[in-house]
Amino acid sequence: MILTQYYLPETGAPQNRLASLAGHLQRLGWQTKVLTAMPNYPRNVVYPGYEGKRYVEETINGICVLRTWIYVSASRSIIARLLNYFSFVFSSWKAGRKLSGIDLILCESPPLFLGITAVLLKRKHGAKLVFNVSDLWPESAVKLNIISNPLLIKASYWLESWIYKAADLITCQTQGIEKNIKSRYSQANTHWLPNGFDFDENPLPDDDHRVGDKSLQGKKIIVYAGVMGHAQGLDTVLHAAGMLLERHDIRFVMIGDGPEYNKLQALKTSLGLINVIFTGHQPRQQVLRYLSISQAALVPLKNIPLFRGAIPSKIFEALALRKPIILGVDGEARELFIDRVTCGIYYEPENALSLKNSILTLIDDPVTMQRMGEDGYQYVQSVFNRKVIAEALHNKLLYLDI
Repeated sequence: MILTQYYLPETGAPQNRLASLAGHLQRLGWQTKVLTAMPNYPRNVVYPGYEGKRYVEETINGICVLRTWIYVSASRSIIARLLNYFSFVFSSWKAGRKLSGIDLILCESPPLFLGITAVLLKRKHGAKLVFNVSDLWPESAVKLNIISNPLLIKASYWLESWIYKAADLITCQTQGIEKNIKSRYSQANTHWLPNGFDFDENPLPDDDHRVGDKSLQGKKIIVYAGVMGHAQGLDTVLHAAGMLLERHDIRFVMIGDGPEYNKLQALKTSLGLINVIFTGHQPRQQVLRYLSISQAALVPLKNIPLFRGAIPSKIFEALALRKPIILGVDGEARELFIDRVTCGIYYEPENALSLKNSILTLIDDPVTMQRMGEDGYQYVQSVFNRKVIAEALHNKLLYLDI
């Protein structure tokens, strides 16, 4: 059973990654089901058809999906967030304890609090627990000032320790996360479970890739597709766009939604950025259409030590479409996708001038741009193919003596 607060039909990195993993594990012989919340991400509004429901059972892409109630609010206060997290902790526990035949639980974190449900269900069913860490909580929340209360920070670190010690296997989305956990819990059984791309599916839309925006025709397009949150530092992108206003052939397309969306819209207006287009939230196929007509994809994060171990998932879809990346992430991502294999160009995180110069260096050299995109495609296909990643996890699980 995969236990996660986020799942299809929501769009986003964990939703797509876990849906792919569920499908691959089922094809490898696991009877797989998902226990998740009513869909509401990223707009914090429960999707049509699920409003007011406490429990829903459905099938998505051949996977049994069980949904339970979750508190949803447009407020970004810490109280509203905690109510959101803990409402699902309790509702998923209530539903999960009534299930039968659960031998293995794979729990997705963040949110870290869902580990409470995972440990309790592990004990209830006598199951093995795999705890998948896609982001280090509470460390990320503390360094991004999402959590500042000393008592809450102390309690969160205690909870992290309790969950890690209860887990039979800790899977880590990046090598940096794995190294961090092993440095603090030397006895932990860990496994690198990176994100990637499903090459079993056709990455390109079935149509001729048009996006219905005539203002983009004949332009050199830079795409950002993802959450517009605190971690991305997207104001740097807008300031770089301001430095490129005289380049009438360049357009920035900003796809997504999130807590910083309104602030970024206001900044665009104040800077007079006629070269920046905000599309809002888009279905995955439409995101792929925008990427398919672009010259490169932006991958930014704030310049803090925490993100030296981050590998943003947007890297994989861009490279699967043979589009080079403009990477504003130092550390592991830079080492893997710029130094080891040149899949794009690096700029200093949160440095608008560095970003502007990197964009011009790349976009005015179409031969190099095409080579980087092709090299990135070959690299992701061989190393970050989700089918291969799932098979490696399957082999690791066989040693848990289920």
